[in-house]
Amino acid sequence: MTAPEKPYRQGVGVVLLNDVGKVFVAQRIDTTEPAWQMPQGGIDKGEDPYAAAVRELEEETGVTSATLIAETNDWLRYDLPPDLQTKMWKGKYRGQEQKWYLMRFTGTDDEINLDTEHPEFSEWRWADFRTVPELIVEFKQDLYWQVVDAFSDHIGPKA
Repeated sequence: MTAPEKPYRQGVGVVLLNDVGKVFVAQRIDTTEPAWQMPQGGIDKGEDPYAAAVRELEEETGVTSATLIAETNDWLRYDLPPDLQTKMWKGKYRGQEQKWYLMRFTGTDDEINLDTEHPEFSEWRWADFRTVPELIVEFKQDLYWQVVDAFSDHIGPKA
């Protein structure tokens, strides 16, 4: 099966916004190179996308104190590089199509816990939303710019 014939894996992503207008980003644990990203993951069979976003946020960060602000109108897509298409998700998918959710973090930083059952991140920080695409691996940058475009009106001026 060639890459264009492979389907996209359905997933979700979360932009977690704190009270000073910064967003949560974390360094992936499975790479030594800089690979920051926002929480994201797959949708389980029969799972509602928003429920998947809430679950992924808790599984990856320990965060349960968050309220929904907005969601993307459309599913946003990215393609994996060819060498990763054979390694990720048992080679079944060409990339992901994701529904993204903007959530306000209503807890405190001590709620954030990367030492989860299946850790995905080694460190985290709050970042300016409009610079996050510059931190992400290259093949996801276009998708992250689309996320920035989708939620910029809700986040306000550069913090």
